[in-house]
Amino acid sequence: MDREWNENQPIYRQLRDRVVAMILDGVLKEGDPLPSVRNVAAEYRVNPLTVLKGYQQLVDEGLVESRRGLGMFIIAGARGLLLEGERRKFLDEEWPRISRTIERLGLKAEELLNGASQGSSSDTAPSKTAESGPQKPNPPVEER
Repeated sequence: MDREWNENQPIYRQLRDRVVAMILDGVLKEGDPLPSVRNVAAEYRVNPLTVLKGYQQLVDEGLVESRRGLGMFIIAGARGLLLEGERRKFLDEEWPRISRTIERLGLKAEELLNGASQGSSSDTAPSKTAESGPQKPNPPVEER
């Protein structure tokens, strides 16, 4: 988990979101225990009650169960529930904005798919100078 905190959102919510990301990424699997409240609190230098509040949100959402004396465990089907919820959230909240941007820029589906397969790095896109003709090779650099 990342150690940086966003000041625009409560830490317990960020802890919850980090656990959700770990489940979606497959780092934590169904049946796995969550790291102990004490360990997370010590590692991230936050109050144990803050960690507990983040974990409690996961319990309330039906993603984690508390086993007395053993800790908290990811329930079976948690990843599926998260995927469904995250997909719905993306389509409801993020896609309309992205769709408007695509329309505004006049992008076509083929361009989007080709751009996605090339990656987001500007190194993969041809530069204007490369399109205008051959370039002089760079002189070799001497090592010292």
